[in-house]
Amino acid sequence: DSEKRTPLHVAAFLGDAEIIELLILSGARVNAKDNMWLTPLHRAVASRSEEAVQVLIKHSADVNARDKNWQTPLHVAAANKAVKCAEVIIPLLSSVNVSDRGGRTALHHAALNGHVEMVNLLLAKGANINAFDKKDRRALHWAAYMGHLDVVALLVNHGAEVTCKDKKGYTPLHAAASNGQINVVKHLLNLGVEIDEINVYGNTALHLACYNGQDAVVNELTDYGANVNQPNNGGFTPLHFAAASTHGALCLELLVNNGADVNIQSKDGKSPLHMTAVHGRFTRSQTLIQNGGEIDCVDKDGNTPLHVAARYGHELLINTLITSGADAAKCGIHSMFPLHLAALNAHSDCCRKLLSSGQKYSIVSLFSNEHVLSAGFEIDTPDKFGRTCLHAAAAGGNVECIKLLQSSGADFHKKDKCGRTPLHYAAANCHFHCIETLVTTGASVNETDDWGRTALHYAAASDVDR
Repeated sequence: DSEKRTPLHVAAFLGDAEIIELLILSGARVNAKDNMWLTPLHRAVASRSEEAVQVLIKHSADVNARDKNWQTPLHVAAANKAVKCAEVIIPLLSSVNVSDRGGRTALHHAALNGHVEMVNLLLAKGANINAFDKKDRRALHWAAYMGHLDVVALLVNHGAEVTCKDKKGYTPLHAAASNGQINVVKHLLNLGVEIDEINVYGNTALHLACYNGQDAVVNELTDYGANVNQPNNGGFTPLHFAAASTHGALCLELLVNNGADVNIQSKDGKSPLHMTAVHGRFTRSQTLIQNGGEIDCVDKDGNTPLHVAARYGHELLINTLITSGADAAKCGIHSMFPLHLAALNAHSDCCRKLLSSGQKYSIVSLFSNEHVLSAGFEIDTPDKFGRTCLHAAAAGGNVECIKLLQSSGADFHKKDKCGRTPLHYAAANCHFHCIETLVTTGASVNETDDWGRTALHYAAASDVDR
């Protein structure tokens, strides 16, 4: 057919020994390969038909044939729980430790798929229990990761090293914890493995369990005495990971309840609250704040969690932080307000929230029916380069941000340290609608910077539309 499968492949796949015999006697090629280089013997083994395998071998089927992944019929047997087929094939092999393209032996495949009887057979026939694949993972790593407790116990009883590490320093405990295999984790801990063993990144099993939201494993590890404040190479603790993780809410609560330091900072100054701000985990931010999390702590760039939430556009988190007393007027990187960052990244809802942070209710203008927002700080305060929040909004290209700032009294005549107005910034980035809004509300199109260049010069020099 289109995949180069012969009738013999099909008969082998169906495990029909009589048809296989008939086809071979009629001239079918016993070792024909399809597009994936699979032979009829590969197919027969996958079907678990011992009789079909015996017929093919009787007619000189190649027991060492490899497919495109370099897998032999024994690899296929190990992966498919074809114990009887393996018993037929193994006596014809010089070794059961042949590796496939990924470096995995038949034992790796049997362990990965949780086949206890197959693992027993391979070990009895001389399989190397500590053979490792191209990532230095052993059969025990795969059994632990997949949660095959009976295979793990069998391998350990036959001398598998419970402290073995792959190329990235992951132990079987790391593997089991990361994938939520609680029973394997318990078994390994009972065997006395080092609970706080680190991989090449400095992460413990607890780090990985938190990162993947494995709350049952986190509970077991903390009960067993894992160090909840162990920093990795970047200074991040399990609490940082739980704060950032997609499914880490319960993990975070477990860590906090077990004494995790809610204000511990990484090497770049990030606290767990900063991590919730990056990823918008507002419920977890509340938990951290309620347990003493410092709301205005700064990282190495000077940014508070509010700066970070504004940068990434997490309105609900901004609301939580402001309600809890976060300082919206605190300067961060380059002396920017959180409002600078929200405007620069075109988060209009966040801008609206930050602009109303200085009041409990909207103030109604005496001259119009529009609500005037009050930020509680001078919104024309420049950063270290002289850029106001309106400069940032013009660069970010969000018209709604510009309108919000203008309705709050932002001055579009303000210039940065190089003499550039917000209109220059909008023109440089070819934000047509922002240019239109600024010009319509009175921005001067002929205003020059310190080099005598107008907004038109910047628009002409921009390569956005080229």
